Amino acid sequence: MTRAALEAAVIPAYNEAATIRDVAQGALRQAELVIVVDDGSTDGTAAALAGLDVVLLRNDCNLGKAASLRRGADEAMRRGADAIVTLDGDGQHCPEDIALLLRAWREAPERIVIGSRLHRRSRIPPARYWANRMGNFWIGLAAGYALADSQSGFRVYPARVLREARVRCDRAHSFVFESEILIEAARLGVQARCVPVQVVYSDRARASHFRPVLDFARIGRMVAWRLISEGIAQRAAALRRA
Repeated sequence: MTRAALEAAVIPAYNEAATIRDVAQGALRQAELVIVVDDGSTDGTAAALAGLDVVLLRNDCNLGKAASLRRGADEAMRRGADAIVTLDGDGQHCPEDIALLLRAWREAPERIVIGSRLHRRSRIPPARYWANRMGNFWIGLAAGYALADSQSGFRVYPARVLREARVRCDRAHSFVFESEILIEAARLGVQARCVPVQVVYSDRARASHFRPVLDFARIGRMVAWRLISEGIAQRAAALRRA
């Protein structure tokens, strides 16, 4: 008998004490397994989860979002997860929409599913909206197909992508990981499907850890390298065939 797919939610959290409990409770209503990775928080984030049936992993120091996502995903796969939902701990992503993303993943389990926010333009700060649109263009160019929201971290990953993708997860790549893995997944023959979701910018949430100038510069450098290296690889393959 074929077992049912195990769907897990992974929530990286750094100083999210004000919102993490509500996010985790919402995720528990949608996913069989919920893993919270406390990324060296100093505000009582871990204590805010007391009594909840979540797997809590704690980094001794702040390693960055990419490393926390990687650790949480590895734990989910160790427990047998077939699909890994990722969402932020600041309340921007509505846990109720996990069901929407998982339904889309079940229809095409080989694909990544992204919760797209840009259709709700009035809800998004203008600078962030236009930066995301620019990111969509360049990530789509490197991946080889159009993306409606390449910067949303509210996603479902097939376990295969996270097992096979070669993407750096060090602190300098904290906000590069989610862009690069789309390009790497395309190399593996896996595209992403974007599904419209709600977006919330709560007064309770702490200020974003994303630094627009520095982090978009890092994303841009990664995309440029991917485009250059892919071009070199294609030329080398053409020479071998000649």
